[in-house]
Amino acid sequence: MQRRTLALTCALAAGLSFLTPAAHAEDFPPKKPVTLVVGFAAGGSADIAARIIAKKLSENIGQSVVVDNKPGAGGNLAHVQVARGPSDGSMLLFGSIGPLSIAPHFMKVGYDPVKDLAPISMGVSFPNVLVVPASSGIKTLGEYVAKARREPGRLDFASTGPGSASHLAGELLNDVAKIDVVHVPYKGGAPALQDVLGDRVVSFYAAPPTALPHIESGKLIPLATTGLTRPAYLPKVPTVAETFPGFNATNWYAFVASAKTPAPLLDRWNTEIVKVLNAPDVREALLKHGQTVAPGSREELGKFIVAENEKWGRIIRERKITAD
Repeated sequence: MQRRTLALTCALAAGLSFLTPAAHAEDFPPKKPVTLVVGFAAGGSADIAARIIAKKLSENIGQSVVVDNKPGAGGNLAHVQVARGPSDGSMLLFGSIGPLSIAPHFMKVGYDPVKDLAPISMGVSFPNVLVVPASSGIKTLGEYVAKARREPGRLDFASTGPGSASHLAGELLNDVAKIDVVHVPYKGGAPALQDVLGDRVVSFYAAPPTALPHIESGKLIPLATTGLTRPAYLPKVPTVAETFPGFNATNWYAFVASAKTPAPLLDRWNTEIVKVLNAPDVREALLKHGQTVAPGSREELGKFIVAENEKWGRIIRERKITAD
């Protein structure tokens, strides 16, 4: 474990120090439209946040920032695209916890999250919320667990893909509650949510942006949130940790780019992204969708990704979690 931590840290340091002689900060913004790649389908939580941020970025830098949805393999396909993509600062990735910290531990993903992708800034963070359709008759987390214990293997839960935060949240609850709820992976939050609303899947660890409107309409019942504390927008919904102490599966999205991108361009992108995330209108828009902005430095994000890799890698090994 210590050798892996050292290797990840060294790789991070190498990525942060990368600089080509031809790179200059004045090369910013790129002369062509900027692509912000999102690894999930349109309408999901990542897509919603990316579009809010991209709009403000476009206004600030005077260049188009276009969101490009590339769903598949739990978001991994998008990460491969950016890792192998241009290094001129014209392609960014709204990366997520699954492909950056979870999936590489039990899947062949085609990239190294530390060596092939350079950190720019953390974007947003939020807990997922375990929801069931109102027609299920389940009203509380206790009822959900009790039903799962009575009918092992009969209930199922949707996720945004193998290795995603929603996948790991479900596997963690299976472990701590000693239940067997079957994993059903999708290519993003939007299609997963549609099948829950259509009674084709019993439950879903949904991101707040996609779930809140349906919770408010009464179509979905929120059983619990996956962070350590109750979010302000769902104050009456308990956390899983209130029933199973220590349970924590917080979700997050962060900005990264190809590791080949020169440091001056990464620094400029950090400056512009942090400026956008600190804008009051952006903060308010994201909070309405249940997401909290979390701007920071390149170094902070790099260290965080290394720490998340160590945390989830350990849990995956100890609990023998697979991508099935």
